Amino acid sequence: MRRERFLDFSFHTLNTAFFALFALCCIYPFYYILINSVSDPIQMAKGIYLWPKGFSLTVYREMLSQKTISVSFWISSSRAVLGTILTVFSCALFSYLITKKEMPLRKTIYRFVVVTLYLNAGLIPWYLTMKTLGLKNNFLLYVLPSLIVGFFVILMKTFIEQIPAALEEAAVVEGAGYWTVFAKIIFPVSLPIVATITVFNAVNQWNSWMDNLFLVNDPSLQTLQLTLLNFLKQSEALAQETTRRMLGNQTTQQVISPQNVKMAITMIVTAPILLIYPFMQRYFVKGIMLGALKG
Repeated sequence: MRRERFLDFSFHTLNTAFFALFALCCIYPFYYILINSVSDPIQMAKGIYLWPKGFSLTVYREMLSQKTISVSFWISSSRAVLGTILTVFSCALFSYLITKKEMPLRKTIYRFVVVTLYLNAGLIPWYLTMKTLGLKNNFLLYVLPSLIVGFFVILMKTFIEQIPAALEEAAVVEGAGYWTVFAKIIFPVSLPIVATITVFNAVNQWNSWMDNLFLVNDPSLQTLQLTLLNFLKQSEALAQETTRRMLGNQTTQQVISPQNVKMAITMIVTAPILLIYPFMQRYFVKGIMLGALKG
């Protein structure tokens, strides 16, 4: 008994220590970025690992004072919210329809969707298609092309097929149509996989910037990622110019270091996802497991 208790105690202790170390390895990079983004550039060059040195919010003030930053933040937020809502609804409805045996060519349509996961026409055909559809310098560029995503359809279809048919049959007996069944039975029951798709798509929408780079020239439609990239390039040039001026004038004025800007940009871009993901995690884990049972 004592030996078994000792083995159990040793196992739980080592298990806890291992996962605590693993969690620290995951959290520390974000903490390192945060403390370096609010530290003095000179102190940062010497190395900062535990606590910020020469605490300063200058880089954040400089970045947030730019009007383009606030506009781009609004565009990225609108894209993430609106794009996620439309994609989740479209994929859920489409997945429900192709599970109905009475839908013509449902298997053929589903195969075409799956093929998109493996075949890609390339950048030039994609650009020409978007331009022909009138999506250049158009906010709809951010939401329409991603209405149907093959991977999400597979997850959603697999989940819907696991829902007991008796639920839908009982509703049909009571006179419910397809829309009623979908809105009041299928979609509410599918909330775990819906939350999973929501997390996936929200992250993709927030991080996307290639479509913005190739198809948007209007600064009022630029996303936050591309705007911050341009701001970073300007800040590097500005930091070099300011450093030369300081060396010439022998001043002690604090400057914005490119390293500070990189750290601050990383925090600004990742903060919304870091704040939202913990609230969606329990649905995410449950949904991805249930949606993969028949995969």
